[in-house]
Amino acid sequence: MNNLKKIGLSALAGSLVAFSASAVEMSVSGTAEVTYSTVEGTGAGQVNAGNPMGSNTSLKFSGSGDVGFGTATIVRTLNDTGASYLSAWQTLDMGSMGTLSFDSTGGGLEGTSAYDDMLPTAYEEVWNGVAGAEVLGAASNDTLGYSNSFGPIGVSLAYTGGGTAGSGDGSVGAEAGTGKIKDMHFTIDGSMLVDGLTLMAGTSTTEAPTSGTTDSTSHNAHILYASGPVSLGYRLSETQPGSFNTDETGLNTDAFSIAFAVNENLSISLAQQETEFDNTGAAAVNVTNEVTALNAAYTVGAATVRGTMSESDNDEGVAGATEDFMEISLVLSF
Repeated sequence: MNNLKKIGLSALAGSLVAFSASAVEMSVSGTAEVTYSTVEGTGAGQVNAGNPMGSNTSLKFSGSGDVGFGTATIVRTLNDTGASYLSAWQTLDMGSMGTLSFDSTGGGLEGTSAYDDMLPTAYEEVWNGVAGAEVLGAASNDTLGYSNSFGPIGVSLAYTGGGTAGSGDGSVGAEAGTGKIKDMHFTIDGSMLVDGLTLMAGTSTTEAPTSGTTDSTSHNAHILYASGPVSLGYRLSETQPGSFNTDETGLNTDAFSIAFAVNENLSISLAQQETEFDNTGAAAVNVTNEVTALNAAYTVGAATVRGTMSESDNDEGVAGATEDFMEISLVLSF
């Protein structure tokens, strides 16, 4: 009996050692934002229907420390209610061996979703409020990621088992009818060719969840150039839904933007995006959605005033539908 007690105590001591905490530096930061937004248009539901004023205060808790074979970082961001996460993720930086990550929600760390739209902008992406980047990817729902760099080439990989929301430990959160998603994205430093040039390309595949159906695929590429206060960008993407996605259509998108830093406080940008929706409507013809956006931001100390104005023709691939979006934001960082 005494021997059994000794064994039990030894096992308990071992488990306590295994779960002992390492020294971690914790920090808290946050933002407080107030917005004024309007939306108008001719499409269904595209009308100001409520109070245009909004606000959000978020607190970001983060910590990092050496765990013996790398530096681990954990991040949790809470929104106004405190009842749900805006983001929850953790990374393990192993130096030359790369960085592993697990994105429960909201991190947008790796894969094609993390690089869906990298066009230079003073505030929001061209499609914000009226359309979308139209790029499939592993997103931020219990996504396993890996990144590393090999000379001028950066690699970003992501994998998720399906589903649309993070799940707790020990649970199975994938939804029926969704397939496993695998992403690969590459970033190339083109300064060896042209100073200030960056090239990006990525692909995402969603495996068909049932036999007899085809996979969904998405491809996305960027050409970015920066020289002094001017930044230019061009993006090209194609998305083809699998045959199991009966409510989706094929998309072909190209977009460009130009951003200019007027001074250290003020920046402005102009962008345009065209997305061709394959065979939409009763006439089964392709429809091109055109979006144009103007953005500006002015920063003084911890305060930033920023705004975006965008207009969309043939909105969301609906011929004749229009939508105009405007947002003014005041954000304080602390």
